[in-house]
Amino acid sequence: MKQFNVLIIDDENAQTSSLKSFLSKRNYNIYTAASGEAGFHIVKENMIDIILTDFQMPGWNGLDVVKNVKSLNPEIDIVVMTAFGTIETAVNLIKEGAYDYLTKPINLDELESLLNKIKEKRLLISENAILKATLYEKYKFDTIITKNGEMEKVLNTAGRVAQSKSTVLILGESGSGKELIAKAIHFSSPRKNKPFITINVASLSENLIESELFGHEKGSFTGAINSRAGRFEEADEGTLFIDEIGDMPLTAQIKLLRTIQFGEFQRIGGNQPLKADVRIITATNKNLEKLIEAGDFRQDLFYRLNVVQIILPPLRSRKEDIPLLVESFIKKYSVENGRDIRGISREALDVLLKHNYPGNIRELENIIERSVVLCRGEYITKDDLPILAAENNINSLFNPIDLENSYDEKMKAFELAMIQEALIRTNGNKSAAARLIGITERHLRSRLERLL
Repeated sequence: MKQFNVLIIDDENAQTSSLKSFLSKRNYNIYTAASGEAGFHIVKENMIDIILTDFQMPGWNGLDVVKNVKSLNPEIDIVVMTAFGTIETAVNLIKEGAYDYLTKPINLDELESLLNKIKEKRLLISENAILKATLYEKYKFDTIITKNGEMEKVLNTAGRVAQSKSTVLILGESGSGKELIAKAIHFSSPRKNKPFITINVASLSENLIESELFGHEKGSFTGAINSRAGRFEEADEGTLFIDEIGDMPLTAQIKLLRTIQFGEFQRIGGNQPLKADVRIITATNKNLEKLIEAGDFRQDLFYRLNVVQIILPPLRSRKEDIPLLVESFIKKYSVENGRDIRGISREALDVLLKHNYPGNIRELENIIERSVVLCRGEYITKDDLPILAAENNINSLFNPIDLENSYDEKMKAFELAMIQEALIRTNGNKSAAARLIGITERHLRSRLERLL
């Protein structure tokens, strides 16, 4: 393990100097800040392991530091130093994620003991990360790795519903693992030895959806040169997973509703009613209630599909899962690509933890796969994540609640990004780019000269 990076946040110079001197002699790399806001900026720009923060300071107090740092990187351990120690204060700090608190004046032996405990904990987590990922493979829902409370509730609900025949509606952003949950439900159910059939509505044209779901007879439409069984027939006695159900056209919704209600359907162009014993799981990243209000989704079908609802949290709200997922993906893609990648550096993991993942787990997996392939050593380093590091920089500029950059810097960055995107979409044609964003070409050229 490399030297630990400790950030001391305190507005009292004497206290800061004393702690810095003490910890530097014990092989800690020390950063200092005189306010919570300044400390937060250091955390954004550097890989920090442990924070020692005063509680009573101008601007942010210790509780503010804990809340903001933990939302950025939940892996950082925070110890709050306070001269106003009360049970209520301690409870609030621990509840928000602080590792512990110390009362002033600081007992240096007690501080050293506490820091040693933190180091031992972090070393244990680092050494056991791959082992934990391996152990998960032995159990049900084995492909889903988490230590997040909300995800554990999801898995608990999914595990209980797996034994039933009830329809399940899984809601969540793209890439958040909806199909993974559907598969886990199926393979933990009494139907686990029967087919698990998937259909993605969004990937099919409107005139093909019904054929894919219910099948068709020969000659029933142009191109139907043979009879074909649909997904319902293929999923008989098993599970049919209908992904992106929110994109299903109304005509197909009507037929799906009748199939659920009466347990039978007909192929396109056929007269023979067919039956299939199918457990239906659906998923969408859309708001079905709003689609119902707009007349684009049937309310009666929604009630049929929404017997059990599972909502998947996005990866940005379960960042404590990122280290486990990273280790799992490193192991997976090292084997697939014949690479001997042993892990990831703390600096690189820090970059990953600070990213917001609009593409969720799928995005993280793609990042790790690429890093494993391109990694030049035994460990993935920050240098193997250049695009992501640059992207994090841009995200802080565009984030309205991140006030580290000035108003002018943020506005210029946003305007330049907008113009560059318009130029990309119009293949560099400035006249077309100007029309796309609603300004004159002369104005666009003038702004580019000032911005670049």
